[in-house]
Formats: sequence, C-alpha cells, structure tokens
Amino acid sequence: MKKCILVTGGAGFIGSHLIERLLESGGDIICLDNFFTGEKANIGKFLGLPEFELIRHDIVEPILLEVDEIYHLACPASPIYYQHNPVKTIKTNVIGTLNMLGLAKRVKAKLLLTSTSEVYGDPEVHPQVEEYWGHVNPIGLRSCYDEGKRVAESLMVSYRQQNDVDIRIARIFNTYGPNMSIDDGRVISNFIWAALWKKPITIFGDGSQTRSFCYVSDMVEGLVKLMESTPYTGPMNLGNPKEMKIIEIAEKIREMTGTKSEIIFEPLPEDDPTRRCPDISKASRELSWEPKVPFDDGIRKTIDYFRGLKGG
Repeated sequence: MKKCILVTGGAGFIGSHLIERLLESGGDIICLDNFFTGEKANIGKFLGLPEFELIRHDIVEPILLEVDEIYHLACPASPIYYQHNPVKTIKTNVIGTLNMLGLAKRVKAKLLLTSTSEVYGDPEVHPQVEEYWGHVNPIGLRSCYDEGKRVAESLMVSYRQQNDVDIRIARIFNTYGPNMSIDDGRVISNFIWAALWKKPITIFGDGSQTRSFCYVSDMVEGLVKLMESTPYTGPMNLGNPKEMKIIEIAEKIREMTGTKSEIIFEPLPEDDPTRRCPDISKASRELSWEPKVPFDDGIRKTIDYFRGLKGG
C-alpha cells in the first residue's frame, strides 16, 4: 500500500529535492508551503502528477490531513529571512511544530523534524557531537531561529515521552546545491552569484572561520534513512565532516567560475559561529550514511544551476 507523505516547506531548497526523491520511491506526496521563502519553480515539474498535491498553507495554523509520515522542514533557514520577521520565525518553529505533532499524534504518523546545527550556537566543543548542549545566546540576533529549533526539539521529545509519538530529529549542517535562492545570504549562493556577475565576493570576518558543506542529494538521503530507521530517533547530526575555511571556499568558487571578482572583507555579524563541523559517527553507525558527493562536483553542479538562472 502506498504511503501518503506530508512535506512541510516542500517548495524550499531541501524540501523540493526531498519530494523528488520520495516520488521516485513511489509515495503519494502532499507539499505544504506558504511560499515565504519557497519557490513555485522548485516544484513546477511535479504539478500535474497524480501522486503530487500542493497546498498553500502556513503551519502556524492547524490543518487536518490523513498521512503516514511527516517531514517537517517548514522554517526560514538563512539569517536574512529568519531575522526579517523574528516573531514569525519563533512561531513557525514552536507553534508550527506543535501543530505537526498534534497531527502526528491524531493520525499516528511518523514525524521527522529538520532541526539545525544552529542549536550548538558558537560551539565550544569541536567537532559537534549530539550530546553537546550548545553555546547559544538566547537574546541575540540569531536566537529566534536557534532557540526556536531548540524548543522544537524539546517539544518533539516531550510528545514522544507523553504521547508515544514516533519521532525523528535531524540536526542539519550547511547544505548546498541547485534550487538555493540567490538572495538568501548563504555563503555558497552569495559567493557564486557574486562571481558570476563579476561583483566583489564579500567575506564576513577574516575568512578563517570554518563551515562544512553537504551536497543536497546526500542530505536528502540522510533524511530518508533517518525516517526509515528503527529504533534510532535522534537527535542525529547530518552533514559533511570535511571542515573548510570560508576563504578557501571563496577562492575555490573564483577558480571554478573563472571570475576575477575581488574578495573583500566585512566585520563578522553578531553571534556568527567561528567553527562549525559535525561529528557524524552516529549517522555512520546507525544509518550506514555518510556524504558521497565531493565538494568540487557539488559546487560545479551548483554553479551550473546559478549560471542557468543568470542566462548563460
């Protein structure tokens, strides 16, 4: 019997790739999105498929559906978007997650929350393991997202303990690939877009801060494996353990785009983490999962995508 799967935030960057993967597996997919950051272009090729249904809806409001699984991705995930309306970001993380938990409880659906590496804040433990409680400023510029996701995780665990809801928690680290928005302020999209337009590539800080970047197809595979896992529920880190300096990424993108864009430096924003890298030993052990797409290959595909948007 076909599973009916709900994907909140399904028109977003990761959500659209996840829907494609789930459709290939033979499920009936309901995409829920309010299009605050999602793009209809990301899911345009699914419209008209009998297995796909799109509902324009804000998860801050309850919804009644009959589903077997819920991938809960809905929430702005880049600082430009989530700081634009911090109250709404908190509501999406807290009330939206409550609504999804209520739905999962009522219909006995499995619910996977895409949490974030931001729950670790500016970490004092490196690389970050799931047992680390984090180093987060609860009243800083990023707190609407960081603390919102931390509360969402707490709600998930409480519903499992009190109501026996079947949950999964994924802590996603930096992800990149086609369908990223050009104006979301993320490192990869900012650098590629600037390089293609021959504009200065702006680095905030001195470029020595690190991130680890996971190609989107690898991330989607990790989410599907976590949803299907028994009995491990998380939290589980999903990301690429290969740490890179921001300056190295900028230079790599300059080289691969063939641009002469100047690299310029601006002050580091408040509470911006200086190091971020996942320990994925749990995912490797419990899910037999690890990233497979080399950084150069993923960046090449992402550059091609943005070049297509630019028109050559």
